[in-house]
Amino acid sequence: MNNAVMLMDDRLVMGLLAVTLGFVFFTSKSAHPFWKKFYTWVPALFMCYFLPSLLNTFGIIDGNGSGLYKMAKDYLLPCSLVLLTLSVDIKRLMALGPKALIMFLTATAGVVIGGPIAMLIFTTVIPDHGFLEPGRELWRGMSTVAGSWIGGSANQAAMKETYEVPGDLFSIMVTVDIVVANIWVGILFLFINRSAQMDKWLKADTESIETLRKTVEKFEKENHRDTNLSALMVMFAMAMGVTSLSHFIGGHTAQFFAINYPELSTFSLDSSFLWLVVYATAGGVLLSFSRAKSYEGAGASKVGSAFLYVLIATVGMHMDIMAVIEHYQLFFLGMIWMTVHAVLLITVAKLIRAPTFFVCVGSQANIGGAASAPVVAAAFHPSLASVGVLMAVFGYVLGTYGAYVCAELMRIAAGG
Repeated sequence: MNNAVMLMDDRLVMGLLAVTLGFVFFTSKSAHPFWKKFYTWVPALFMCYFLPSLLNTFGIIDGNGSGLYKMAKDYLLPCSLVLLTLSVDIKRLMALGPKALIMFLTATAGVVIGGPIAMLIFTTVIPDHGFLEPGRELWRGMSTVAGSWIGGSANQAAMKETYEVPGDLFSIMVTVDIVVANIWVGILFLFINRSAQMDKWLKADTESIETLRKTVEKFEKENHRDTNLSALMVMFAMAMGVTSLSHFIGGHTAQFFAINYPELSTFSLDSSFLWLVVYATAGGVLLSFSRAKSYEGAGASKVGSAFLYVLIATVGMHMDIMAVIEHYQLFFLGMIWMTVHAVLLITVAKLIRAPTFFVCVGSQANIGGAASAPVVAAAFHPSLASVGVLMAVFGYVLGTYGAYVCAELMRIAAGG
């Protein structure tokens, strides 16, 4: 531990992180012209990573010496996965129609296949990219981007732990993720502003969007419920109960593979953390088929997001800003990856005549997750924001599994 660090007591560090998160969320909703303009260009999510990284860079806290990240990844991460997947509604997702589901899955496929394609192109052009030694391979860092772009920050953190991504590589990939993703969302808003022309070019049928809007408004009125102490405690019980059970079963599952199938350790099947995430996600999905789903109306996803932002702040404590500047070329890797995603999306949309709404929301439900998919959906009509949430929640379900497949394909593409 660095003796020059000002705050080494995790009780103080936790308080500082909480104040930092509070500052970001308070200013991001401020009506002051400066903050409104600032957050137009700088995403609040990025600030939740960046400000803790400054605290670490300037020796105010010691990210590597703190135990807060371990607490967050072992408990807050799986709890957030349970609460974020609690509201997934397979029947309602299917009711959106085949084109909505096709575009969502196309967006997912664009990330899964785009990763290895980008890896092949990038490593061919820049073979000596600086991340070649065992345990620090580039594909490991890219696995965290895959987790983020299919699911969200929780899935990203899951990939970091599953593949033991070093802190410096992870901090670079977090920045690549945020910068490239925000360039893409800017392009999506250009599509939205020209949706009439886009729909005409795609020869899309947009009548289903109006029907969908009316259905969503009806659903929200029927399922709203007040948030009270009883609801919060039940949500906490469900999240922590599933998390504890996932720890127990996941540990035994990892041990089973380690003892009986050691050759599968290459695929991280002997990782107790991988199974923790798998079982926590599955637990949330199973609860979504029960009356527990109604707690989404009381704010289950918001509580899950609160847990998640604490995790994000603890991840930011490990970021190395100077390493990001040194490896600027990795932004080109991210742009190649996103280009594959975009080309596949537009191609499939043209073939099936999907509306621009399904193109934009399907993409952002993957790339941006629950934080930004509703914003994109609401840009078409405010009542459609929940459609973005619904698709993004489904992304959380697929996030870890899809990112795992993508990571293994990138390992192959890298010659690993």
